[in-house]
Amino acid sequence: MNRVDPRRWRLWSLPRGVTTYVLAVIAITLLAFVTTAGLEPVTRWDWAWFGLLAGAAMIHLEASRGIERLRELGEGTPYTHMQSTWFFAAVLMLPLPLQTALIVISFTHEWFRVFHCRAIAHRKVFSASTVVLAVAAATLVLHAFYPDVDGPFVAALTGPYGTVAVLAAGLVYRAVNYLLVIGAIIATHPDQPARISLGPPSDQLIIAAAIGLGYGIAVFAVDRPWSMPILLITVLALHLGLLLPQLREASRTDAKTGLVDAAWWTGTAERELERAGRLDSPVGVLMLDLDHFKHINDQYGHLAGDAVLRAVADTLHHSVRSYDLVGRWGGEEFVILLPGIDAPEIADTAERVRAAVSVLRVATTDRTGTRVTITGLTASLGAGTYPATATELSPLLLAVDDALYRAKHGGRDQVQQAGTVPPARTPTD
Repeated sequence: MNRVDPRRWRLWSLPRGVTTYVLAVIAITLLAFVTTAGLEPVTRWDWAWFGLLAGAAMIHLEASRGIERLRELGEGTPYTHMQSTWFFAAVLMLPLPLQTALIVISFTHEWFRVFHCRAIAHRKVFSASTVVLAVAAATLVLHAFYPDVDGPFVAALTGPYGTVAVLAAGLVYRAVNYLLVIGAIIATHPDQPARISLGPPSDQLIIAAAIGLGYGIAVFAVDRPWSMPILLITVLALHLGLLLPQLREASRTDAKTGLVDAAWWTGTAERELERAGRLDSPVGVLMLDLDHFKHINDQYGHLAGDAVLRAVADTLHHSVRSYDLVGRWGGEEFVILLPGIDAPEIADTAERVRAAVSVLRVATTDRTGTRVTITGLTASLGAGTYPATATELSPLLLAVDDALYRAKHGGRDQVQQAGTVPPARTPTD
């Protein structure tokens, strides 16, 4: 695999200056860890607090992994990481070796569970390195304010002096992490507008909130560790409650189904194919069309038809993985983006989706106001993969659409795989 062979890493394809910069940051991080690892003793309480923070950080990632993967998908912009909540809490509670261990655990968990080993490795290592340097710098700031402190800093942060110390540490934490990341982005994309490279101003508010929450978590975790579940719920509620509406607004959600619309799905699919090309990884695309949907509208009414569309959308979400992207293509057609799926796997996925639709029971009201349950739904699907079917999104979609056409005209309620060159056809209903 290209990702295993060091000679094929994408790091070496970057401009020499960028490669040198990335390696230098990673090397400085390793040097800082080695030289400071034995300077601070680690107590049993430190291990207990470390366990609390590590567990909370992983639960946080699990709960938010779907939206975090979509947020990270774009390139050339900083990725604002809400895990800073736990990292800054660690600055106030833990010695530097355990701070570093928490960051490594978080990024490793993210690598496997959020990105499923499909992110670009050197970027994740670089990002983790910038965070380690940021927490180390924040820790030095606190040492400057409290040179003789014995134990967690949070216990010494009292009065206005302690408030100033926390603010200074938070500013340094953000500045070191942000400036190191921005330096890499600008060097990699020198022609990119500054507003894109710097990221939206709202990202600074998100990090400010994360630092504030981290301070609150440290105070309560040290004094009242049993309050951690309440604090974790608070972090998750704020994270998901703030970011999910933003994501829905940015994604131009389809009003009837709650899925992303065709335009946003297409933009995300194009970025995913670009990523797959760099990672030498496949991507699957499914296109689904409900069979005889017009008969449902004619027999039960359009409100019942809308209920069927919503039920199918929900079924598709539950039939694929949490990080697959389901969109409404138009009318009764849906599309699904399946990162990391090759031809044999997409056939199994498509069949699972088809079977799930076939057993669907939709309780709704017909045009007369009578309660009815609509059953007997079937769907035809076309399936294709990058790069086996096509190496660009437009021809891939054309090939998948052609496979869907063959499924419809081959008897419906079936799956057809796309060929590499779709045959010509004439439009039909």
